[in-house]
Amino acid sequence: MIDLLNALVAFTNFVLVPGAAYGAQLALGALGVTMIYGILRFSNFAHGDTMAFGTMFVILVTWGFQGAGISFGPLPTALLALPFGIAICGLFLLATDKVVYKFYRGQRVKPVVFVMVSLGVMFIMNGLVRFVIGPQDIRFADGERFIITARNFREMTGLNEGLAIKTTQGITLVTAVIVVALLFWFLNKTRTGKSMRAYSDNEDLALLSGINPERVVMVTWLIVAALATVAGTLYGLDKSFKAFTYFQLLLPIFASAIVGGLGNPLGAIAGGFLIAFSEVTVTYAFKKVATYILPEAWAPEGLVQLMSTDYKLAVSFSILIIVLLFKPTGLFKGQSV
Repeated sequence: MIDLLNALVAFTNFVLVPGAAYGAQLALGALGVTMIYGILRFSNFAHGDTMAFGTMFVILVTWGFQGAGISFGPLPTALLALPFGIAICGLFLLATDKVVYKFYRGQRVKPVVFVMVSLGVMFIMNGLVRFVIGPQDIRFADGERFIITARNFREMTGLNEGLAIKTTQGITLVTAVIVVALLFWFLNKTRTGKSMRAYSDNEDLALLSGINPERVVMVTWLIVAALATVAGTLYGLDKSFKAFTYFQLLLPIFASAIVGGLGNPLGAIAGGFLIAFSEVTVTYAFKKVATYILPEAWAPEGLVQLMSTDYKLAVSFSILIIVLLFKPTGLFKGQSV
């Protein structure tokens, strides 16, 4: 029984907890992608770099606070800087829409043209981030590092395995729940949110009903800026910030949105957790868990790892291909790709 508990703790420590935190980060990123696709009707390939752009300003403001001696106690100072990052990212997205996307929206171009335009925006944003803050790996988390440490857990339980939960993982899950709850309340209870849903369902009918399309577009970009900055900041706090890493996140984020059902917010959340747990589970070395569960004579010598962590992105890509082949509308019946 003790060995089974040790195996469960090890699995929780290295799969369940990090998978839940990563899933929450992907879900918030996928919500931004699915809102742009559902309301503005194009796939925004610049979303990963939008996350990096907003997070960059959170880091810069965090450094300013730290230099001035301002902190948030046991919590990361970046949480105090988060509203500033959201505001600056929102202003940048509104300016980008006015300078770039509005022209093509007025021409009613095909979605593929918007995709190509978003690729150009992506390279510009990526270049700006690298120029301003650099291409290096940046760690900006401060405050208390752990909610519970492995040593304290072992002392409390008497088990050999220790469960360590980082403060950033707890903050990620709590923040994700709050953000998702506020988003669904806004979309379902406010007049502007209902206008956005109506515009998404039928643009022509919404315009005949007197809905202001420019207001819908503006609010959409502001919400996307908030989601992207929060997701990027949480990911940076939990791991680290590096501009190229956020570019790579585009694949699992899009996979999350498409697997769940592109244009469906619930699908984006479910897809985020599905992709995250798939990546973490497939790339985890189960040797320690197997050693606790199996008899000593059957203890594995290898890592018992289905796939190396170097190929983590291949997991989300494989799931994406399978869903596109057999269920292109996703698990929650979003719009087909």
